[in-house]
Amino acid sequence: MPTGDRRTCPGSRRSLVLPSGSRMRRGDDFAGAIRRGSRAGRPTLVAHFGMRVDSDDPPLVGFVVSRAVGGAVIRNRVKRQLRHLIRDRLHRLPRGSLLVVRANPPAASARSERIAAELDVALDRLLRRLEPPGARMDGR
Repeated sequence: MPTGDRRTCPGSRRSLVLPSGSRMRRGDDFAGAIRRGSRAGRPTLVAHFGMRVDSDDPPLVGFVVSRAVGGAVIRNRVKRQLRHLIRDRLHRLPRGSLLVVRANPPAASARSERIAAELDVALDRLLRRLEPPGARMDGR
């Protein structure tokens, strides 16, 4: 039987899971990001982004994977993929932010690389909206 914790990378202390303090659990947080936040859609996912008022708390991330995506096994696999991808991108989110990632039905059959690329595009689009006008120097 292996002696190492399966929740960390072998030979390192880096966690494989989304930190507990960054998991969205309250319905009010989900509703705030979805109703009052901005949205960026892609074929496999839709990202909703909002900010908490006067908060310096770590960013919160939640996931919505409906039955339209597939059965329980498929939905759980898609959620695990999304949690893994967000964990590596969590540093990009500003403090006090709320991010809800909703999987669309094509996510069930999409490769992880495609989901990652579409997540990056959606995050770039949402985070670009936070920048003041004229702040970008690269012409985008």
